[in-house]
Amino acid sequence: METSQEEQKKAVIKQELQEKMTGYIVTALGIVAGLAWNDAISEAIKIFFPMESGSLIAKFVYAIIITVVIVILSRSLMRVLGPKK
Repeated sequence: METSQEEQKKAVIKQELQEKMTGYIVTALGIVAGLAWNDAISEAIKIFFPMESGSLIAKFVYAIIITVVIVILSRSLMRVLGPKK
């Protein structure tokens, strides 16, 4: 017969496992969404800034736009999810 303490340990381990697996699944879905946005933004840049897709300038424009978007999103998330002061 299992003791109450052993059952509690199993419950804690099960909860931790579920939390980790949920985190991994959400991360994987985030990567898929990120790849989709990558394609969409690349195509939008080709339309709005018509230049050779392989040119150095096009790659820098893309990198700058992505960086600005990520900084804005990161700051917004930190404001919402970050530690409360």
